[in-house]
Amino acid sequence: MEIINRKKFIIFCLRIIFLILFLIGIVFFAYYQVKTPLVQEDQESFFIIESGQGLKEIAANLEETGLIRNKTWFMTYIFYKGWAAQLQAGEYSLNPSSSVFQIAQKIVKGEIIPLEVLITIPEGFTLKQIDARLANAGLIELGELAKQSELEGYLFPDTYKFNKDTELEEIIEIIRENFNVKLDEELKQEIAKQGKTIDQIIIMASLLEKEVPLYEDRQIVAGIFWKRIATNYPLQSCATIAYVLKVDKWIYSIEDTEINSPYNTYQNIGLPPGPISNPGLLAIRAAVYYKKSDYNFFLSKPDGETVFSKTFEEHKENKAKYLN
Repeated sequence: MEIINRKKFIIFCLRIIFLILFLIGIVFFAYYQVKTPLVQEDQESFFIIESGQGLKEIAANLEETGLIRNKTWFMTYIFYKGWAAQLQAGEYSLNPSSSVFQIAQKIVKGEIIPLEVLITIPEGFTLKQIDARLANAGLIELGELAKQSELEGYLFPDTYKFNKDTELEEIIEIIRENFNVKLDEELKQEIAKQGKTIDQIIIMASLLEKEVPLYEDRQIVAGIFWKRIATNYPLQSCATIAYVLKVDKWIYSIEDTEINSPYNTYQNIGLPPGPISNPGLLAIRAAVYYKKSDYNFFLSKPDGETVFSKTFEEHKENKAKYLN
């Protein structure tokens, strides 16, 4: 009898152990489902919760869009936390590299994407760079703006506030209107007085924006460039080579300056056919209110300082001194 009771006790203990192990397994599995992200790589996705959607529909949509591993565990976790009535509608930026816990918290707290987005366009940004910044903010599709190459130079650098649902045409209109405001009547009258066009000024300003940083130096460089145009001497602007090659270098080789392009100001006389960047107001004003001087050449030192010279021999000496 003792042997039978002993066997029963052992079987009972084993069942208890198996039950405990089973429960531990469930706990670890649940922890894995809730705490472990679906993927490790960052890849933000837009996820919309419509007003009136319930937990079941939200969970199913999260699973369907690949943001969570299993809708059941998401629902279980929400019920466990008592958050079923706290899920907030709106547009979210969610990441499958986030855990169920993190995604749930975001939705409960209502961390939706702001309806308004601040976008800063720095001076000298190209059309493609502006395109990428707008796309990164979720305002346009990548490449959508860059297709309109005629806008290069005329998207005024500034900080703008756009609604998330603002159409591209309206974005362009707002930025272009700012350009028209900043290019005031005083500037327009001075440009006309000099017998130049706004296009010529913007092209020149786009070179100055990339060539030298200081306003006073830009005025002198503008004077050198306008002088070269008047005497049919090539502008020889490295900024145009950078634009053609799509790479910034401190020094460009002879081979670089021989590249075949209408934007190559080493091979072509006069201004390039269009702007190479979107210049700010100071670069535009430097192009208009340029300074005449005895200088004919310039270069930028590694520390950013601009060095001017009157003769080509002096320029060669400066190159040997500062760039080699």
